[in-house]
Amino acid sequence: MQSYSTSLPGILPSQSIEALIAGGAIASDTPFDADQVQPASLDLRLSDRAWRVRASFLPGQRKVEDRIADVAMHSIDLSAGYVLEKGCVYIARLQERLTLPKGLIARANPKSSTGRVDVFVRLLTDRGASFDDVEEGYDGPLYLEIAPQTFSILVRPGTRLNQLRLKAGEPPKLETRSVGVDLEGADGTIVGYRGRRHAGVVDLDRIDGHDPRDFWEPLSVRRGELLLDPGEFYILASREAVEIPVMQAAEMTPIDPSVGEFRVHYAGFFDPGFGTDEAHGKGSKGVLEVRTHDTPFLLEHGQIVARLVYEPLTERPSRLYGEGGSHYQRQGLKLSKHFRPWG
Repeated sequence: MQSYSTSLPGILPSQSIEALIAGGAIASDTPFDADQVQPASLDLRLSDRAWRVRASFLPGQRKVEDRIADVAMHSIDLSAGYVLEKGCVYIARLQERLTLPKGLIARANPKSSTGRVDVFVRLLTDRGASFDDVEEGYDGPLYLEIAPQTFSILVRPGTRLNQLRLKAGEPPKLETRSVGVDLEGADGTIVGYRGRRHAGVVDLDRIDGHDPRDFWEPLSVRRGELLLDPGEFYILASREAVEIPVMQAAEMTPIDPSVGEFRVHYAGFFDPGFGTDEAHGKGSKGVLEVRTHDTPFLLEHGQIVARLVYEPLTERPSRLYGEGGSHYQRQGLKLSKHFRPWG
């Protein structure tokens, strides 16, 4: 097995990911897209093969497809596009596969646009002991569990629902910052959105092509409070601007019982340069994808709802978040890229 060495532990930047692709450690069924490598992550793409399953699972000591045989309801060909129904669970094979050298591990997160339409996704590997984590030396295919929660979604081969970070060694936690929620505004000001229960299908490859009024209910608040109803999905914004230095990346903890029994973020990964002046993103907010659990929960303006954990990169990336265009740099309260601006 080849080994990967670097002077410092950390998250690999774009140029290192491109080198791994060139060396065959990251391979694909089809040629890689020109925009697939991000500043500190790699977008992963659906293949044409998927299964409707009756339950989520971890493969344990077995291969994913061997385990699928126990829980599959039917197989699906995604070639012509296919609607994944809300409330159902699917497993899809991804186009990419890994042959990780010694010294490298990987971790996956949903993409921001995936979390903002309330689609729960988790990476699976053969004989994997946990979701989203890829062990050192892993050699095999990648799979994605997909569970749409609020909207049914249309996908096809090449649709990107999650992203992969490669890590050398054990990167130290540089800093943990608290994130509060923004519920302040004049009467009538929109401070959030709640997903409509009986909306249409979201085509995940159709950008700016959906009328948000068909999918979302705008929310305004009084007295800086918002009552979260169990089982409902909300899009809110952070009170604070979020800034990710160019030599760091950050992950937002998806749930922290110490601040409330609700989930505040699906995607959770912020690339280097997000919200920085250097990348022309000063003042960018973090968007919160909120779903409460079994009990109603009253949020107040400024209440701490999440934590941001910062980790170092091994070196400066060849490009920063937002360079060349981004849907979410300089964002405030913002729906996913699939929806036209409100109004």
